[in-house]
Amino acid sequence: MNTTKTFFIKRCLMLITGILFIGICVGSFRLSEFGVDAFTCMNLGISGFLHLQFGTWQLIMNAVILIVIFFTARHCIGPGTIVNMAGVGYLADFICWFFQDHMQLEMTLLLRILALFLGMLFAGIGVALYMTADLGIAPYDAVGVIIEEMTQKRLKYDKARVISDVTVVVIGIIFCLLSGGSLRLIVGIGTVCNACFNGPLIQFFKSQLTDGML
Repeated sequence: MNTTKTFFIKRCLMLITGILFIGICVGSFRLSEFGVDAFTCMNLGISGFLHLQFGTWQLIMNAVILIVIFFTARHCIGPGTIVNMAGVGYLADFICWFFQDHMQLEMTLLLRILALFLGMLFAGIGVALYMTADLGIAPYDAVGVIIEEMTQKRLKYDKARVISDVTVVVIGIIFCLLSGGSLRLIVGIGTVCNACFNGPLIQFFKSQLTDGML
């Protein structure tokens, strides 16, 4: 097997593993019941305000971000972008079904904390893996890349990611309040942890783990 083919297979395996980890991350956040991730927080807030189904609004938002990426950071679009958009939700649904319905696992406070920790861990590793694979990333994950490139890398990805995550959480809270919805349904300690620490964790795992895998 030639070197080029081996290199490509490694990238594909990193992409698939990264998307699998993100599915575990989203499922773990849902099992923890400590709040959703930053991007979901915004989409829940806006969809509630507009009286649209969550899935419909998320699809619209992803399409808008994809258009922006096409003109600003086209290198972020690839097969991984489509696989991520199509697969992560189903993976998360399967994880929740397996533990809640099939295993009928009672989520004690200790297990909820463990699920939150695993969600944070797999979020950082998962995004780091498929960013390093460079075969396309999820639309929202590219927002930090766009900010980094617009600032000519004066803002590194970890800081750019924190800025985008905190911003979308604030947007979600504003629209939730405007619609008269309950903040407890979209924001929790898990949301805050995700917004503040996901960027640094991605940068850490990328520099300390995944960059050395290729």
